[in-house]
Amino acid sequence: MEGRKGFRFTTYEAPELSPFEKLFDIFQELITHTSGDVDEALDWLRELDKEYELTDENYTIDDFIEDLKEKGFLREEPRFGPDNPDGEAGEGGNPGLTMSDKLERMLRLRALNQIFGKLKRRGSGNHRTGKSGQGDEHTGDFRSYRFGDALERISMTESLRNAQINHGMDSFMLDENDLVVEDTHFKAQMSTVLMIDISHSMILYGEDRITPAKKVAMALAELITTRYPKDTLDILVFGNDAWPISLKELPYLKVGPYHTNTVAGLQLALDMLRRKRNTNKQIFMITDGKPSCLRMSDGTYYKNSVGLDEMIVEQCYNMAAQARKLHIPITTFMIAKDPYLMQFVRHFTEANKGKALFTGIKGLGEMIFEDYETNRRKRLRK
Repeated sequence: MEGRKGFRFTTYEAPELSPFEKLFDIFQELITHTSGDVDEALDWLRELDKEYELTDENYTIDDFIEDLKEKGFLREEPRFGPDNPDGEAGEGGNPGLTMSDKLERMLRLRALNQIFGKLKRRGSGNHRTGKSGQGDEHTGDFRSYRFGDALERISMTESLRNAQINHGMDSFMLDENDLVVEDTHFKAQMSTVLMIDISHSMILYGEDRITPAKKVAMALAELITTRYPKDTLDILVFGNDAWPISLKELPYLKVGPYHTNTVAGLQLALDMLRRKRNTNKQIFMITDGKPSCLRMSDGTYYKNSVGLDEMIVEQCYNMAAQARKLHIPITTFMIAKDPYLMQFVRHFTEANKGKALFTGIKGLGEMIFEDYETNRRKRLRK
């Protein structure tokens, strides 16, 4: 029996979590849904505590809030307003609580783990093209030195080994024929613009669509900045107009009383990508509704929420064709299953030669990740 080897299977036991860790996981989910509103998230947490008894007399919600402040996840800031011009105190005589940079980063990491899973660390900018040369990704293969190879590419260990084999140990000599370099691959860099629809329909019909879209953006941003730092990601939102948002603004993103100006979003996305030097460029567009708004040349807005407006739709097709001429594929993630909207997206995709994925909010993150991973392996030529 002592010489036998094998596996012993036991019943899985979840790791013991401290009271703070249990509440912190719930709190992160709540503050994502409340778009960074700490007071609202804490109010929801108190309601959940009443219903499910999350805490006891040994560790209360107030203890949890103090731990959040001590650990640097929340900071106290004065609240200014008509009734409080000096910002001396907030409700209840306390300064207002806001998220710290540390908590914002935690939310991005959490979104990455939720949507994409725990990814194994790999080399930065891993965009293989199958071409060898003066790239910056090591292949592990060696070849003879050629004129023009960078000196830092020379493998001194292998070159000295060749010199000893070729010339012997007694009279050491190193010449050009002994030199070897480690071969490398070029790596394609990708510039991506993520467009997020923040029109009012993203929270209509009892379904929260903006939170999954926000989580995808946070996860994708964290993925690119940590795993593919040579890639670029720009994020923009579009309603009646379109404007860029920073990484720091993502947790606070909300929908507004807007129509859907898809043309404005595409125009801004193309402007962003024109300034990028990378050959590989792409647009990801997350939307749930039809285009219903245009900004006219005189600054006024043309809006039509009834059906598909021919003038608005035609402008969308023109933008898709324009992106195609610039070799910029558009992948549309459509969170809607209306037949006439699906038909519009198909025509839009045909004009761009891009892709359309009709998805629910649950599979959105996985689909975007898979599409990003697939596209970054391609080398698009102008």
